[in-house]
Amino acid sequence: MRFFRIQKYDNSAISQKKNNAGRNNTGRITIAHQGGGHKQSYRTINLQGTAPKGWIIGLEYDPNRSARIAKIGYLENNVLKFYYILAPQNLILLDQVETYSKKSVLNNAFQFNVKKQIGSFYKLTEFERGDSIYNIELWPNTGAKLVRAGGTFAQVLNKDKNFLTVKLPSKEHRLIPIDCKACFGSLSNENNRTTNWKKAGKSRWLNKRPTVRGVAKNPVDHPHGGNTSGGCHPVTPWARLTKGRPTRSKKKINKLILKKNSR
Repeated sequence: MRFFRIQKYDNSAISQKKNNAGRNNTGRITIAHQGGGHKQSYRTINLQGTAPKGWIIGLEYDPNRSARIAKIGYLENNVLKFYYILAPQNLILLDQVETYSKKSVLNNAFQFNVKKQIGSFYKLTEFERGDSIYNIELWPNTGAKLVRAGGTFAQVLNKDKNFLTVKLPSKEHRLIPIDCKACFGSLSNENNRTTNWKKAGKSRWLNKRPTVRGVAKNPVDHPHGGNTSGGCHPVTPWARLTKGRPTRSKKKINKLILKKNSR
């Protein structure tokens, strides 16, 4: 086994994160229920699939997202560099992760696909029907936009010359251009939805302030306030209808959505 003498360590993937507590430059609250919380650093996640090939050197918790992240290390000019990716399930240390697309091998008019490694980026042309994928691009070389939450995955339903049909976690069926990239597997932290924080203090650590019911406020603070038992439809603090009213414009039609979600 060959050993390298590392002269320098690159730590550019981690940066400081400023907490504005939901306030703008004048100090007024513009986003409710934010403030406080533990000091956090931001880990830059590689969503493009353009970084060099490397090995898993650590699986870490990221306070900025629900999925776990994996640290990928590689050597460049005798300098140890690393970057982060979203960690899939069943990923272990020292696994090799590739961020470029392999091409299938043709032999005697039969097509044999190279075995795919979980956590690696591939072009959508290399996925088959029934594969689980995540970290999906909407348009080529724009970075992953879909299926990035903990424990989620999309399922490949069909493939044609120009598009791949996938079933998203929201049960939506969508066409995605075949030149886009995605990762093979399903994301880690599948128990994210069932996590019990057990006490209010955990919410405060995560930069979340208490939410007060509208009926418990004064009339000047909320339309539901004033010691009444209701009498109107549920509304927001700005008197807009909530709980069930569609907010998506009917004029905007996306032809790539074959079946809308069940919400």
